[in-house]
Amino acid sequence: MASGIFAVLDDVAMLLDDAAVISKVAAKKTAGLLGDDLAVNAEKATGFSASRELPVIWAITKGSFINKLIILPLAFLLSAYMPWLIVPILLIGGAYLSYEGTEKVFEWFMPHEQQAIVAEETAYAKEILSREKAKIRGAVRTDFILSIEIIVITLGTVIDHPFAIQVMVVSVIALLATIGVYGLVALLVRMDDTGCYLMTRAASLKGASARLLSFTGQLLVDSLPKIIRLLGVIGTFAMLLVGGGMFVHNIEVVHHALQILPSMAAELFVGLTVGAILLGVMHVVTLAKEAMA
Repeated sequence: MASGIFAVLDDVAMLLDDAAVISKVAAKKTAGLLGDDLAVNAEKATGFSASRELPVIWAITKGSFINKLIILPLAFLLSAYMPWLIVPILLIGGAYLSYEGTEKVFEWFMPHEQQAIVAEETAYAKEILSREKAKIRGAVRTDFILSIEIIVITLGTVIDHPFAIQVMVVSVIALLATIGVYGLVALLVRMDDTGCYLMTRAASLKGASARLLSFTGQLLVDSLPKIIRLLGVIGTFAMLLVGGGMFVHNIEVVHHALQILPSMAAELFVGLTVGAILLGVMHVVTLAKEAMA
C-alpha cells in the first residue's frame, strides 16, 4: 500500500517537473506577447484619479481572471473537437485590435472635439463614474483578445503532450499573464506615490541620504507622466502588431505577399491596413445613422 502511494507521488512529481520545464519553453514563446499585453494594459489602466487607480486595476484584474476562466476550457474543447475554428477566432480578435490601434493613431492626428471639454465634464461624479466603467469594459475586452492569443500560442507549444501537461502549462501561463501583467501595472501607476513618500522621508533626514532620497523621489514623480505617455504609444503599436500578426501568421497569402518585409514591418502594415478599413466602415455606418436620424 505504502509503495503504491509513493509510486503515485513519484508520478505526480515527474508530471510537475515536466510541466515546469515545458512552461519555461512556453513562457519564452509568449514573452513578446506578454510584453505587448503589459504595454496595452498599462495604457488602458491609467488616466484615473490617484484614489481610483488601484480599485480600477483590481476591477480589470478580476475581469481578466474571468476571461481566462472562459477562454481556457473553450480553448481545450476547440483544440480537441473544432480546431478549424481557432484561426477564424484569432482573425476576429486581430481585426478588433487593429481597429482599436488605428483609431488611436487617427486620434493623434485628428483629436475628438469633445476632448476640449473633458475637464468640464468630469466635474460631475456620475460622468467620472461612467467614463471609468467604460474604460474598464474596454480594458477587459482588449484583455480578452490578447488572452486568446496568449493561450492559443501556449496551447500550440504543448499540443503533442498529454492532456494533464496541457492543462497545467496553459493554466500557468494564463495565470502569469494576469498576475504578472497587472501586478506590474499596479506598481507602475503608484510610482508617484512612492516618489512623494521618499521626498517626505528625505525631509526628516540630513546629509547625502536625504539628498539621494529626495532626488530619487523627484525622479519617480517626474518620470511617471513620461512613462505613461510612452506606454500609451507602445501599447497602441502593440495592438497593431498583435492584430496584424494574427493575419500575417494565419493567412498564407498575406504571409507570402509580405515576406520581403521584416516581420514587424509586415505586421504593422497589415494592422494599420485592416484597422483603417474597419475605421472607414464604422465612419460610414455612423454617418448613415446620423443621416437617417
